Amino acid sequence: MILYHGSNTDFDKIDLTKCLPNKDFGRGFYLTPSKHDATLRASDKCAKEQFGVPTVLRFNWAENNCDDLKIKRFEGVNEEWARFIIENRKRKGKKHDYDIVIGPVADDGVVLSLQLFEAGVLTMNALIERLRFARPTLQYCFCTPKAINQLQRV
Repeated sequence: MILYHGSNTDFDKIDLTKCLPNKDFGRGFYLTPSKHDATLRASDKCAKEQFGVPTVLRFNWAENNCDDLKIKRFEGVNEEWARFIIENRKRKGKKHDYDIVIGPVADDGVVLSLQLFEAGVLTMNALIERLRFARPTLQYCFCTPKAINQLQRV
């Protein structure tokens, strides 16, 4: 499977310590099967950091060769997915024990909905209904060195 990573720089080695904590699926190296989405992410990162050149890195992942990895896969937007993201965004150094987490992206519209839920403005059912209409984009988060070793740059 080919996966893409959007960045503002090219690099050879993936360093998990440079990955930001408190993201959707925790600290990890995020990829997508969509080159288009990775290109958008690269441009966004350049604009946000006001540095670099939009760069899309391409990786091969042999998904069928990871029996020894603990993988969490969310099949869609649901309560379990929403609660997982809420917990990861609130964690302070604490992390889950998955090597790889796969599921929908929580974009800016999703983040606003999650904040409204946490503030008590939305019920869980209302949150899920709002999230069902968000543009479904998949993300793959490689969270451990063991998982990172599964990726081959192409």
